[in-house]
Amino acid sequence: MKVVIIGGAGGIGSSVAFNLLCAAGTYEVVLVDTRPDMITSHTMDLENAAALGRAATTVRGGTAEDALDADVVVLSAAVPLRLNSSRLVFLADNARIVEEVLAPLAGSRFTGVVLMLTNPVDPLITHVHRQGWLPRRRLIGYTLNDSLRLRTGIGQALDRHPGDVGAWMLGEHGDDQVPLYGRVTVGGQPVTLTPGQRDAAQTYVDTWYQRHVALDSGRTSTWTTGLGTARMIEAMATESGALLPASVVLDGEYGISGVSLSVPVVLGRKGLDRIEEWRLTDSERVGLDRAAARVEDTVAELRRA
Repeated sequence: MKVVIIGGAGGIGSSVAFNLLCAAGTYEVVLVDTRPDMITSHTMDLENAAALGRAATTVRGGTAEDALDADVVVLSAAVPLRLNSSRLVFLADNARIVEEVLAPLAGSRFTGVVLMLTNPVDPLITHVHRQGWLPRRRLIGYTLNDSLRLRTGIGQALDRHPGDVGAWMLGEHGDDQVPLYGRVTVGGQPVTLTPGQRDAAQTYVDTWYQRHVALDSGRTSTWTTGLGTARMIEAMATESGALLPASVVLDGEYGISGVSLSVPVVLGRKGLDRIEEWRLTDSERVGLDRAAARVEDTVAELRRA
């Protein structure tokens, strides 16, 4: 599987490449960026790391033309992170980057999958899909971190390792997240959180982004996103049938159409295989509808700009 990482010189892009060296399957990983010396530095390092890998995965630098015949294009290019209160502040600038990067694919015979990491991911996925050249099956947004943070918050509240916790966050990758507390498991067994445990977990989730941005470190969730993206690509390459959260354009699922939200999906080599529709509580459904309205409003704002 050929994986082209646009924005490959950055922390997230290079983290994706590193984690693919450790993933099941064999990949031709191509790093593309406007900083060629940084790409060379990463590839010199990663080709040595590949000597510790078990699969014949290769990593090299490339150009934008490499994306034309890629199986997966990972789009992590974005404006530099700065102090902010919401990912939406990056909308206009990152939309311009996304459009510039994807323009050559729109007029080509590209048949691969675009895996969007650039934020705000839900409005950007929706915006790209409405341009009409890329079907929703081949346009996937990365939102796994939200569910991982929920699992971590619940793990801390229960004094359990987050790897033992099963929990899902749907909706918007932002303020309108929808946690599914009725689906929490620990060690594979259903668990009901006390009000105090739930509040503690929710506080962890609600404040994570603001606490991290306030550090003004200049970096984003490099390790989590790199590993999570590699796991998504691994699920596609191996067609494992693993159920993962991802932002995809809905077409009637959950009663929503035309906007991209995070929902449970199964991925395959051609992108989206299916969306899992779960029974939601009334409050969860209201939350999902609110998230859809937020994304719709944000896309409309982008078009007016």
